[in-house]
Amino acid sequence: MAGPLSGYKIIELVGLGPAPFGCMMLADLGAEVIRIDRPGGSAISFASSPKLDLLNRGKRSVCLNLKDPAAIEILLQMVEKADAIVEGNRPGVLEKLGLGPDVLLARNPKIVIGRMTGWGQDGPLAHAAGHDLNYIALAGALHPMGYKGQKPAIPLNLVGDFGGGGLLLAYGILAALLEAQKSGIGQVVDANMMDGVTSLMAIVFGAYQSGFWSDERGTNMLDGGSFYYNVYETLDGKYVTIGSIEPQFYAELLRILGEDGKALPEQYDMEKWPEAVEHLTGVFKKKTREQWCELMEGTDVCFAPVLSMSELKDHPHHKARGLFNEEDGVWQPTPAPRFSRTEAKLTTSPVAPGANSDEILAEFGFDDKQVAELKEKGSVA
Repeated sequence: MAGPLSGYKIIELVGLGPAPFGCMMLADLGAEVIRIDRPGGSAISFASSPKLDLLNRGKRSVCLNLKDPAAIEILLQMVEKADAIVEGNRPGVLEKLGLGPDVLLARNPKIVIGRMTGWGQDGPLAHAAGHDLNYIALAGALHPMGYKGQKPAIPLNLVGDFGGGGLLLAYGILAALLEAQKSGIGQVVDANMMDGVTSLMAIVFGAYQSGFWSDERGTNMLDGGSFYYNVYETLDGKYVTIGSIEPQFYAELLRILGEDGKALPEQYDMEKWPEAVEHLTGVFKKKTREQWCELMEGTDVCFAPVLSMSELKDHPHHKARGLFNEEDGVWQPTPAPRFSRTEAKLTTSPVAPGANSDEILAEFGFDDKQVAELKEKGSVA
């Protein structure tokens, strides 16, 4: 096993989005992640085949029917030898299954229990359904996104599900595992997207209260209001970005633009930002994206082309860094972050639900006859 988390055993109760992503991050760093799938698999998947379900990479799978007491007992025996268990159900679901924190900690006092929800384990909305868009809306992150006079722009499901959800979950689990090494006692990690997204917004909340950030969408430095931190269309209908925030980077932008830069105002003259945006919109349409790359890429302008997914793998920087790996004909991100000594590597491609049921049960002490009986009964698939 590679990676700094080698030797840790994580049990993941199958779910959607943030919990699988958090467990993918743990698996990427070397943890042994065993996915507990439902018989028949998940009802929702964007992948046309198991190997494209990249959130499941590096994990093994066993199918347990957790409505069956025998399957519950199997899971509890697995918990005894695990370091953490992760679930992404609404509050109370685990308790109804007979797998509440008190039961899990009784079987393994050192177990870390990661609970991933949208709204949190308590509060008026705790039991309501929701998705990324709803969570980031209530957390104050959606309102500032987008251009002036337009409705809020949807940032895929990166902010809630993955940034404020899955990464917060992985971070919380790692912190609890570190603490458990000292205390010998496990605990519950209440990771939820409301907490995570509001944490991500800390700098904006501070800027708003200082008077620097306006509550009007598309009028601020980082939301498309400023001309020096923006996206511009090029002659060939593609796009480039500039982020010349610091004075020295702005000076470099002016230098490269030459005569076209002389028409730009003082950088922080906010009243002139709209006309400066309009001016640069015209300037960037004079050349193709490739021509702008030749002028600005690698300079201190803080510049990058907007790449489509079909272009990503071929960019020279990505190739040099090995940003993408290919496994089983599927290209995917290299594990991150990178370590100087305990290098993290992709271990196994995603597998179908239950692909490893027999071998996993054997590792936890079940013989062939017992496994066959459990399958016949429907406890295991």
